[in-house]
Amino acid sequence: MPELPEVEVTRRSFADAIQGATIAHLWMGKPLRWPLGCAPSVVAGRVITNVTRRGKYLLLHLNPGLLMVHLGMSGSLAFSPAGAARTALGTHDHFELHTSAGVLRLTDPRRFGAIVYADGLSDARAVKLLGHLGVEPLDDGFEVDDFVAAMRMRRAPIKQVLLAGDVVVGVGNIYASEALFLAGIRPTRAANRVAPARLRRLHAVIKQVLQQAVDLGGSTLKDFKNAQGEHGLFQTQSRVYDRAGEPCYVCQSPIKRMVQGQRATYYCASCQK
Repeated sequence: MPELPEVEVTRRSFADAIQGATIAHLWMGKPLRWPLGCAPSVVAGRVITNVTRRGKYLLLHLNPGLLMVHLGMSGSLAFSPAGAARTALGTHDHFELHTSAGVLRLTDPRRFGAIVYADGLSDARAVKLLGHLGVEPLDDGFEVDDFVAAMRMRRAPIKQVLLAGDVVVGVGNIYASEALFLAGIRPTRAANRVAPARLRRLHAVIKQVLQQAVDLGGSTLKDFKNAQGEHGLFQTQSRVYDRAGEPCYVCQSPIKRMVQGQRATYYCASCQK
C-alpha cells in the first residue's frame, strides 16, 4: 500500500499545479471506504488554498473547508492540467475533482481509499481521522529524546509499535523493515527491551530511510505512480524488504521472511539482534 513516502511524493507531484485553483465540480463513483460527508455540490466554487500531508492523508485545504484523501491499499492520484487530453473513466476510477487548473482523479481497484470532507482541522471528522496520529518523522518536531522515552514505554514488538503510528506516524511496513535492519534491531524484540543508544540509532535511520524514499520517488512494488504517472525507484535500493532467501549485503546470510500482524517482515538474523 502507499506509505508516507509515496503519499508525500504524490503531494509534491500536483500540489503546486492545483494550488489557487477554483473547484468547478466534484464527482464520486462507487462508494469508497468512508462516505464523502457532504453533497458533492457543496465544494463547487471553492478555492484550493494549499495541499499538505498528515501521515498518509493528503489534505486539500479549501476556502473554506477541507478534503482529506487517503489512498488506501491500492489507490493512486493522477492530475491532468486544464486542456490536456485524459483517458476516459475506467472501472476503478471513483473520484474526480474538476478545477480551473485541471482534473484530479483517484483510481482505486480495491476501494479501501477515501475522500472525506470536513469544515476544517477542528471538525470532528478531521479529529477522528487525524487526531491520534504521532509525530511526523520528517519534521523538526521528531525529537530523539521523546522517541526514546515513548518506545521505552511499549512492550509490544518494536516493528508493531512503529506500524501503530501513534509514536511516529507513517513508518509503514516497507520502511520499518528497512530502518530496523539499518539499526541492527530484530523486528520481534520488545520495544522496551531495546537499549536507548540503539533507539537513538533507529531514530536517525527512520529519517534517513524515509527521506531517501521520497528522493527516489517512493516504492513501486506493483502499480504505484505519482500524479504525473511516474514510478518510484526505492525498491531497487532495499536492503531486506522483499529479498527473502537472498544474501544480506553485510554478512551474506540469507534474508529471512516472517509474518507479524498479518504483514510480511524481512530481516537478517545475523545482523539484527
